[in-house]
Amino acid sequence: MSEPMTVPLYMRRHAFDPDPELTAARDDEPVRKESTAFGLDVWMVTRFSDVRQVLGDPARFSNVQRAMPRLPGMPALSEEELARLRAGNLLSVDPPEHTRLRRMLTPEFTMRRMRRMRPRVEDIVTEHLDAMEAAGPPADLVTSFALPIPSLVICELLGVPYADRAGFQRRSGAILDISLPVRERAAAQLESRAYMAELVARTQAEPGDDLLGMLVREHGDDLSTDELIGIAGLLLLAGHETTSNMLSLGTLALLRHPDQLEQLRKEPERVDAAVEELLRWLSIVHSGTFKITTADVELAGRHIPAGELVVCALPVANRDPGFIADPDRLDIGRGEMGHLAFGHGVHHCLGAPLARMEMQIAFPALFERFPGLREAGPPAEFRSFNVVYGLRSLHVTW
Repeated sequence: MSEPMTVPLYMRRHAFDPDPELTAARDDEPVRKESTAFGLDVWMVTRFSDVRQVLGDPARFSNVQRAMPRLPGMPALSEEELARLRAGNLLSVDPPEHTRLRRMLTPEFTMRRMRRMRPRVEDIVTEHLDAMEAAGPPADLVTSFALPIPSLVICELLGVPYADRAGFQRRSGAILDISLPVRERAAAQLESRAYMAELVARTQAEPGDDLLGMLVREHGDDLSTDELIGIAGLLLLAGHETTSNMLSLGTLALLRHPDQLEQLRKEPERVDAAVEELLRWLSIVHSGTFKITTADVELAGRHIPAGELVVCALPVANRDPGFIADPDRLDIGRGEMGHLAFGHGVHHCLGAPLARMEMQIAFPALFERFPGLREAGPPAEFRSFNVVYGLRSLHVTW
């Protein structure tokens, strides 16, 4: 019988907070060797300034992981098959390839584009609040509010049929759950790619007004079919998983910090700052992608040879006293920008403006509609083994 998997240190949390051992590592040994869930050795980077340095230097800390050892249970793939799987995935390429892909996508995520989308996002939020109110309490906020809103938004943006959401949510859940066997996660990834390949083929035959249609019409000669599949798959996965978990976990954080929730209710104009503070304080993406050193580097006094894996512990970096005073306190009054919740440098999250807008709309609308919102029923269930931290359920009443 196999041993139960242990959550690697860079992913460990106690409810909202990084594990105390992770905080101690940042303060005592900010760059040190650790093990992943799959037994690979990585250099874990924990201080804010060091993490910024790693994320801001793709030349020495590369996202291109061609030399990654094959994990036990991972199907054997040829170099050609691996290249097809990596095509279009902005997280697995570096400049200049990354620059080329991102330049085509950036116009769809500008502030001007977000302002045009805002009325539709407001309608989607209102529709889900209406449905919650009509169904009456209690409700699971994850399934009734936090998950469906970003899913519907990203589906409409990309041109993915919302009726397919159960399938893509199941596959996303499997891909991101490191407690599952590698073979099962790989199968979900291949399933997801097959689904996106069908969607891209339909779009190429008849491009619509959505983002995929725009890419086909305007960049069809510059993007291969594999790149279109990779772009669509990444945006669909990242577009609903991250924001949905911020909505559920952020709601729970405010419910458990009633002074902060009261401040937001009294001063709704603080919502932008509140969103930034929740992003920093929760840091739901534990680490982002692993990096590989392309040369020998010195970091925080440690020598890291070329060809080594490096992982950035974002939650503990965002709570570094070297970055912000009293970092473990949730304080929506400060709303500091410059946090690392969306990453940093060339790989800074492309969808950050969309995620911010969804949260800026959803949080105030939720608490305005249900001023008596509170936890009820079984306690909120945190999910520990997921690449994106969050909640499996959040039972509420009002």
